[in-house]
Amino acid sequence: MEHHYPAIRPPAVAGLFYPAAANELARTVGTLLAAAPASREQAAPKAIIAPHAGYIYSGPTAARAYALLQPLRGRIRRVVLLGPTHRVAVRGLALPDADSFRTPLGDIPLDRSAMAALQDLPQVVVSDAAHAKEHSLEVHLPFLQTILEDFTLIPLAVGDASAAEVAQVLRLLWGGDETLVVISSDLSHFHRYADAQALDRATATAILELRTDLDHAQACGATPVCGLTLLARELGLKSELIDLCNSGDTCGDKDRVVGYASFAFHESARHAH
Repeated sequence: MEHHYPAIRPPAVAGLFYPAAANELARTVGTLLAAAPASREQAAPKAIIAPHAGYIYSGPTAARAYALLQPLRGRIRRVVLLGPTHRVAVRGLALPDADSFRTPLGDIPLDRSAMAALQDLPQVVVSDAAHAKEHSLEVHLPFLQTILEDFTLIPLAVGDASAAEVAQVLRLLWGGDETLVVISSDLSHFHRYADAQALDRATATAILELRTDLDHAQACGATPVCGLTLLARELGLKSELIDLCNSGDTCGDKDRVVGYASFAFHESARHAH
């Protein structure tokens, strides 16, 4: 009789982008969340966009978005996580062939049934290589493990795809109050501080206007971002800028900075369940 051993995608950037020791990682994420401004009196978001750099650079900006999810701690049961591929070229959106993703804080089970249903779409492929060393999804996991209770994950590494192809996948996974959508993206890369500020302000405005023509010079996760803004237009979501800064503000010099922003997307009453 054959035994099926669970396939676990191990952490690739623990000790690089965030602490590798569980207690230090828990303390770091807890400190970042505690420093985030208290959630305003508002509905918790259906979707967020948050950055994926090392925690010393973009952790505070990501934490401000994740802090908004605290009222949903017991309600969210599934997270749809999309981020750009940095190391492996992929046509379409790549799922891993895995049962769980591991971080120093523990293992997150994947929603295998939803992943299997997605494989009927021509733009969805399976590629462990696309996920093996990719940080754009991994750096979000400790935040999710800290802010939520038990949840399953649908991780998609987004390569060469159209906004419409991404939106089609998001539409199928949208679900109700139990499902959170997280889009991983940084903004501009390696401009001087003042230039980056101007570029990133313009990009933030474009996202707030739900534009679908962002390019990768504006946001490295432009493809999944545009998939979300396209669907947000269709569903009548409202977008909100939570934080905007760059590495020159947090932990770097001001000659070559990387931009970071976080956004929240809210469903109108008629779409909320």
